[in-house]
Amino acid sequence: MKKLVLISVAAVLASTGAFAQSTIVGTTGAGHAATVQIEPQYRTRIHSYVTEHRIRPVETRERIVVGSPVPREVELEAVPADWGPSLTRYRYVYTGQRVMLVDPDTRTVVQEVE
Repeated sequence: MKKLVLISVAAVLASTGAFAQSTIVGTTGAGHAATVQIEPQYRTRIHSYVTEHRIRPVETRERIVVGSPVPREVELEAVPADWGPSLTRYRYVYTGQRVMLVDPDTRTVVQEVE
């Protein structure tokens, strides 16, 4: 019986790890932040865009982090089409070190691009 329980636990852990590695774009359910996977070539384009266009970082009292709402006084910028078709539904904020993708409906940060 103990062996069966250990095998069951190992199977659950293995399937959870495989799920975490899968590519998910969209929301995980009502009230939850979206999980966004960004391909490496689009990460490069995002960094190039911020550098080439000399995007000015936003200044806030609170630190902007994934899962938290962006303060109302911070203007959200439209995501350029060349950042990838799956990202155009989002807006972004540049903090100086990172680009933060934001769900425009909830103003919640869904992804940090370092």
